[in-house]
Amino acid sequence: MTPSRDIAQLLRIMAALRTPGSGCAWDLAQDFSSIAPYTIEEAYEVADAIARNNLPDLAEELGDLLLQVVFHARMAEEQGAFDFGDVVLAITRKMLRRHPHVFGDATGETPAVVAGLWERIKAEEKAERAARGSDRDEQGALGGVPTALPALTRALKLQQKAGRVGFDWNDPRAVIAKIREETDEIEAALDAADREHAGAEVGDLLFAVVNLARHLDADPERVLRETNQKFERRFRFIERALAERGKTPSESTLDEMDALWTAAKAEERR
Repeated sequence: MTPSRDIAQLLRIMAALRTPGSGCAWDLAQDFSSIAPYTIEEAYEVADAIARNNLPDLAEELGDLLLQVVFHARMAEEQGAFDFGDVVLAITRKMLRRHPHVFGDATGETPAVVAGLWERIKAEEKAERAARGSDRDEQGALGGVPTALPALTRALKLQQKAGRVGFDWNDPRAVIAKIREETDEIEAALDAADREHAGAEVGDLLFAVVNLARHLDADPERVLRETNQKFERRFRFIERALAERGKTPSESTLDEMDALWTAAKAEERR
């Protein structure tokens, strides 16, 4: 086989890898559950390439993500459930249905109007899934939020759904008060030498912080990724500065490293 721009070649490659007797032993040993973590990982690799603004890497990572779709579709085809064509059909049908302002008679001249259309159409789809007995939990206002989502993202989506039915604060300052309350509870648990309870309260604190990000129209996953990158950048500054002194972080004091951290922040501001 040769590389190709044709999706059919990728489907043939995956079929060959999954052919008993002549295929790849590793690929043949996989199932939906074992491949799912790779699918999630590849989605994060795509997001990482975007964050780094590296378009050549993005093209490669999108290919890796596409392979995950092809892999799952192939395994489903082997079970007689669906094939890659069904996947394409499902998403094209959904895109046409969710864009009546482009492909139908509806109007959607502003993002707000389009968002309203989407919510109405998604509610109709939710009712359809419930009618056909979908396994996904669609009951109640919080239904339909996948449990496999990253915790910060799932917290955000749960809060958004609760907010739509009025269970929400109206002022970000009220969320800040809740954050203070949660930190007080952590401190009280530490004073009582109950580290297990303090750890559980950290979960409440994180949930409240996600709520604050939502009220500030900030995506918690994105802002935390940016903070991670900032931490890496500043810590590497510390490592380089110490290396120039012939030292490593483990050979330095916290005061030395803290001073260099302040210097790294000043360098960024310049």
